[in-house]
Amino acid sequence: MSMRKASTTTEGFQRRLGIFDLTMIGFGCIFGSGWLFAAAHVGDIAGPSSLISWAVGGVAVMLLGLVFCELGAALPIPGAIVRYPELSHGPIAGFLIGVITTIAFSSLISIEIVAARQYAGAWIPGLTHDAAGNPTLTGWLVQALVLVALYVINRRGIATFAFVNNIVTFFKFCVPALVIVLLLSRLRPFNFISHGFIPHGFSGVQTAISTGGIIFAYLGLTPILSVAGEVRNPQRTLPIALLVSISLSTLVYMLLQAAFIGSLPEGFLAQGWTGIAARLPLPFHDIAIMLGLGFLAAVVVIDAVLSPTGTANIYVSALPRVIYAWAKSGTLPKCFRQVRKDTGVPEQGLNLSFVLALFWTLPFPSWEALITVVSASLMMSYALAPTSAASLRWSHPELERPFRLRGFWLIAPGAFIIATLIVLWTGWNTLKWLMPILIVLQVVLIASRNMRCSGQWREDLRHSGWMLFYFTAMSLISWAGAFDGHHFIGVALTDLFAVANGLLVYFWSERSGLSEKFIAD
Repeated sequence: MSMRKASTTTEGFQRRLGIFDLTMIGFGCIFGSGWLFAAAHVGDIAGPSSLISWAVGGVAVMLLGLVFCELGAALPIPGAIVRYPELSHGPIAGFLIGVITTIAFSSLISIEIVAARQYAGAWIPGLTHDAAGNPTLTGWLVQALVLVALYVINRRGIATFAFVNNIVTFFKFCVPALVIVLLLSRLRPFNFISHGFIPHGFSGVQTAISTGGIIFAYLGLTPILSVAGEVRNPQRTLPIALLVSISLSTLVYMLLQAAFIGSLPEGFLAQGWTGIAARLPLPFHDIAIMLGLGFLAAVVVIDAVLSPTGTANIYVSALPRVIYAWAKSGTLPKCFRQVRKDTGVPEQGLNLSFVLALFWTLPFPSWEALITVVSASLMMSYALAPTSAASLRWSHPELERPFRLRGFWLIAPGAFIIATLIVLWTGWNTLKWLMPILIVLQVVLIASRNMRCSGQWREDLRHSGWMLFYFTAMSLISWAGAFDGHHFIGVALTDLFAVANGLLVYFWSERSGLSEKFIAD
């Protein structure tokens, strides 16, 4: 049997991260700026039953986290999120996930920096020049300087990044904790039943999960995997950090939702829950003002600037590792595989990350469309993890798995279906751009590889044909479905077709993996 390189060595990376560092990365990424707005938005949709929505969303993401635990413990390699599909299904899968993740991470950096500048612009004149939130020249320069600062922090090495991130994330944890304590002290239990605990029925609970932003608020697992090659005792540390990050985020999100619902002043719910988000544009800040908690309102405002900046810093750290891993798969220039021995930083990857992030801050005419495509791209990077785990179990049972997931036969396909639904719920307006791009990229790459080696297309399709089918089927379901599509089928049938597509593709991908054994390079 032939052998192939799995890049299981760290090649200059420094194993400096412990459980606390990794948990702070996970919590800091999952718990971004969304908490400032999500409570009012999902309360508008589901009322008090939004508590159920947060709990169900946390369980759903936990299933994905469990799959990542098995992969991370078995293959703790730098930029792991990119390498898993490549190791399981070959260079086509590796290239596609590299493109998806690099675009998503680099633009997410800029999106968070832009958000921080927009929040700061509400109190610092001269940063924003119109209602759409576009920056003035001064505002854009401030964004650029923040990016430079994050670049400098990450260029000094993973230890410096972790030190800064731990401080910022601790503050990001303390602020919502303070909000929870102070608002729950003003709890009005009647708010939970004044218009019924489930005012809009269980459809409101489902809508809050799917399109209300709950699932998106939880997703921040991949940066943990990106630094897997720099973790001490990764077989133990990675699973613990992943599970603690998700569990802690679920607890905090649910307590924040309870604090929001219970602290609304008397008479505020006279007209019901509909329209709550419009009346509370910055929910916890506005409630604090109404309750006379001026100090709390000021702290929330500070967090509104610091929180997205901290999340951007995590992605500035993660993206160079992703680019490094992409280069290791053989579909990116070798210069991006260089790691500085003194700092353990993939310097060329960090330079490219800075350039891409700065590029995305430019005022594009279709900025909103870009953001939604990027969000869907990030979800797609999650979708391919369960298929990689399943394929590696089928084709490489000999691979040592320090964290062997019990009930894998049920959890892994469930996780893939969840990821598929997350992608579908972003809507046709987004997928009509993303899916054709992925289909074209895959076809072009297969054709180019066949030109270099005649007949290669058969081998490529054997290992990655399921991806082509998956992207095409998702396009058709989204086009015909109820999420911004043509409504030829209702919500239930749209979800049902997506689930059927997910099950078919999952078991197809499981049997389509590469069979060559791994060696370290």
